[in-house]
Amino acid sequence: MRRQLISSVAAVAATGSLGLFVASALADGSAGALAPSSAPASTQTATVTTNTPPATPTGATPATASASTVTTSASTATTSASAVTTSASAVTTSGSTTTTSGSTTTTSGSTTTTSGSTTTTTPTKTEPKPKPKAKAAPAVAAKLRLSSDALLVKQNKAVLQGRYVKITGSVSHYVAGQFVRVTASLNKKTFRSGKLAIKPGPHATGRFVATVKPKAAGILRVQVTHKRTAELKGFSQVIGITSMSPNVGYGATGLFVDLVQQKLAALHIFIPQTGVWDSGTQWAINAYHRLLNRGYSTVLDPATLNDLLAGKGTFTVRYPNQGRHVEGNLGKQLVALIDGPKVYWIFPISSGKPSTPTILGSFQIYNRVPGYLPDGMYYSDFFTRGYALHGYDPSPDYPASHGCMRLPIQDAIAAFNWLQIGDWVDVYQDSGNYSGTT
Repeated sequence: MRRQLISSVAAVAATGSLGLFVASALADGSAGALAPSSAPASTQTATVTTNTPPATPTGATPATASASTVTTSASTATTSASAVTTSASAVTTSGSTTTTSGSTTTTSGSTTTTSGSTTTTTPTKTEPKPKPKAKAAPAVAAKLRLSSDALLVKQNKAVLQGRYVKITGSVSHYVAGQFVRVTASLNKKTFRSGKLAIKPGPHATGRFVATVKPKAAGILRVQVTHKRTAELKGFSQVIGITSMSPNVGYGATGLFVDLVQQKLAALHIFIPQTGVWDSGTQWAINAYHRLLNRGYSTVLDPATLNDLLAGKGTFTVRYPNQGRHVEGNLGKQLVALIDGPKVYWIFPISSGKPSTPTILGSFQIYNRVPGYLPDGMYYSDFFTRGYALHGYDPSPDYPASHGCMRLPIQDAIAAFNWLQIGDWVDVYQDSGNYSGTT
């Protein structure tokens, strides 16, 4: 029956009598289905009106047109590569709008679901193409330069045992997040190892600072190493420093002796730099104690050594306008050879004892006698009557002369060779502390 009905519909549609056929089908009370057709339907307008609904046979599904009216108006139906299924439902075509209850339509590129009178369309998502990975920058090749605040003694870097020495590293290119390993060894035995961050320095360089304290004498070696990373190439460098012991005795040699003699000479204290801890070194240390108002001692104690290394101690010039002259400060038991405002050499002296004090005032050298005089005076410069600056043995570290200013025998020739006839000699007594220019 269904196949006959479908065939009849197709035949009627071909003859332009679709409206009459639908009316006939409804009058018969038969349900029908519309199959797709490949042939185009002719454009017609047909209206069929049925006032009395036909009787519905038992077991059949009634087909009802809205308001008993089915209207087809100026439309062309074309179906290509699609499937439409209608089951026991009413079909209404008006213009170009079609509503199908309980049907599904699938179109390439999108999905459409129709339920009742609702249609939802979801576009197909397109996955973005992955971006190409950026190439990593090549590792930077950097140069390392090490320096220190070590003492420089005869072109040798040195530090006293038990004292810190600061090692500063400079890397030619700064790269954030990089570290160096610092390893310190004394006499080939490692006593410290650790990592230090490279911090930004001036002009896009890197910088780090390490402090090391050797506890004994020997050869201190500080090695700085950076292992290669993705950002910075590797490098390594070693700096060597001599660790010195300050515990020396008479006749000792070495860098510490050289250091002490060098520092005393820098303060203009007269000292033959023999490289040996001898009597000249002891007299110079004695003069340094006097300069600091610390009495008369030939022992270089830790406090005095600290001041010596720091360069403390000055002889204040009272008469800078006298050109080349001598100033004898009896309060400190020191005499200085001075050229204008600058001190040339400082010597320890032994001035007149209380019963025969040294004369005070300003005088000029009027006579000079090299060598020994019968009373033991050695290389003498007379500045008034029988008062002179000369060498004598003994020349103790307290006032003991008959009025002259005695120099240690070993210092007399150096002073005599520097002075000339007519040079001023100013003698005064002042034990105050001064911070003038030496």
